[in-house]
Amino acid sequence: MSNTLSKLSPHQQLEVLADWQSGEKAFSKKLSEVGLWPLKPTKLDILQINLGYMCNQQCSHCHVDASPYRKEIMTKEVLESCLNVIDLQDIKTVDLTGGAPEMNPNFEWLLNELSKRKVEVIVRSNLTILVEGKFKSYPQLFKAHRVTVISSLPCYTESNVDKQRGDGVFNKSIKALNILNELGYGKEPGLKLHLVYNPGGPSVAPDQHSLEADYKRELKENYNIDFNSLYTITNLPIARFLEFLLENDRYESYMELLYDKFNPVAAEGVMCRNTLSVDWNGDLFDCDFNQMLQLPVTSKVKNIKDFSIEALQDRNIVVNNHCYGCTAGAGSSCQGAII
Repeated sequence: MSNTLSKLSPHQQLEVLADWQSGEKAFSKKLSEVGLWPLKPTKLDILQINLGYMCNQQCSHCHVDASPYRKEIMTKEVLESCLNVIDLQDIKTVDLTGGAPEMNPNFEWLLNELSKRKVEVIVRSNLTILVEGKFKSYPQLFKAHRVTVISSLPCYTESNVDKQRGDGVFNKSIKALNILNELGYGKEPGLKLHLVYNPGGPSVAPDQHSLEADYKRELKENYNIDFNSLYTITNLPIARFLEFLLENDRYESYMELLYDKFNPVAAEGVMCRNTLSVDWNGDLFDCDFNQMLQLPVTSKVKNIKDFSIEALQDRNIVVNNHCYGCTAGAGSSCQGAII
């Protein structure tokens, strides 16, 4: 496993994205054609908190560029600023992500604090961490706090999962899912377990409803696994996946595919309109993807400690050509298909 980051810096990735068609098919131009430019936020419902880029895995498609070697971890001070915002605003959902969010040293404290508040708490777990070391007790922790678990499982076959995420990942994931099922996840009301599919290559995510039926059948028949919903997420052309596209001479064709599949209905419902992303340092972004490209919000408020809903609601959402990934076909967000 390499301990290096993506070869392309965020600035270099943005240059590649900007060079595509030399602006002729710019995403902002496409939004103008359908009456959505400038793109404005709606009501803030979801606060997505990235607890750090450290992860026990290093997946080939990871847009966060996460790995065991990343050192960026959100401090308790920043977490307290997040809690202050949750207390002051009508936040419906707190979405904890990473890296592996469980690796933040204040993770248990944070779940305890969030359980005191009337919000849905989502933990985006890679599953394998739940069968390793001290994290083996975390499924019980999840249940105690009634958190919603959303887990990546890019296929229901061992070969496809291990190819994308590393040798042995599939079997560890199945073991973790069995443990969650035994605790009632995916079965009992209030213990929600959702899975995430993303394509292994340069293609738009397939029909979510049909693929969910396939997942439920295959996982039940072969591993006796139950879950609530499947979310399909199209890979955005950034970080490791962008490098894969460039190295295999498929960048241009993939961008053309996303452009051709642009759906104005999906564009109207993109997650950046009702979600705010907070990075490990407390800086604010319109979405997790913009965070990785270091594209901060346009508001004068740049950090969670200076939060002002009035200033943030008045901002224009930052877009670039990678946004075509969220608007292709049925659309794609952290909550799966948009339509």
